[in-house]
Amino acid sequence: MNVVQREADQQVVRGLVTAVSRSEGHTFSKRSEEQIRLVAGLGVEGDAHQGATVKHRSRVAQDPTQPNLRQVHLIHAELHDELRAKGYPVGAGEMGENVTTRGIDLLGLPAGTLLRIGSEAVIEVTGLRNPCPQLDRFMPGLKNQVLEQGPDGSLVRKAGIMAVVLAGGPIRPGDAITAELPPPPHRPLDRV
Repeated sequence: MNVVQREADQQVVRGLVTAVSRSEGHTFSKRSEEQIRLVAGLGVEGDAHQGATVKHRSRVAQDPTQPNLRQVHLIHAELHDELRAKGYPVGAGEMGENVTTRGIDLLGLPAGTLLRIGSEAVIEVTGLRNPCPQLDRFMPGLKNQVLEQGPDGSLVRKAGIMAVVLAGGPIRPGDAITAELPPPPHRPLDRV
């Protein structure tokens, strides 16, 4: 993680967008695009998961009035590198993410971190993506590759993070990402 001290109580982390993806339908993988547009309070314009209330089918079945805390899905390109090294040739958007990043330890960010992407977009990190059985339908054995057991015996989910859109705007590969950590005490990410 590339950390730069900004103020006594706030850290700023910098990274880069390597790919952006979206899908109009409820498909597992998303098509890479030259640009996506984030819409405040809704998510990725034209994506099946765009909306103020839940859009993931399992969440809709539970309670369609729940707020959508999963408007934008981000995965770090370093995970793709790790998976390819283990024989799982996964590319940008193929695990359903909207934004692929490099240079930021997404999984290590606390809840409430603000990610400023490009010149306009701001998203707030809400939690971890919970790896689902669709990963194994996409590539047998993939789900187990994004789950680990931590030193304390806890389950470590590595399939990316989720966020909500606070300020909309375009995002493209090559855009800078600035992560502003919330004031301490930091709340670790949990699945959403």
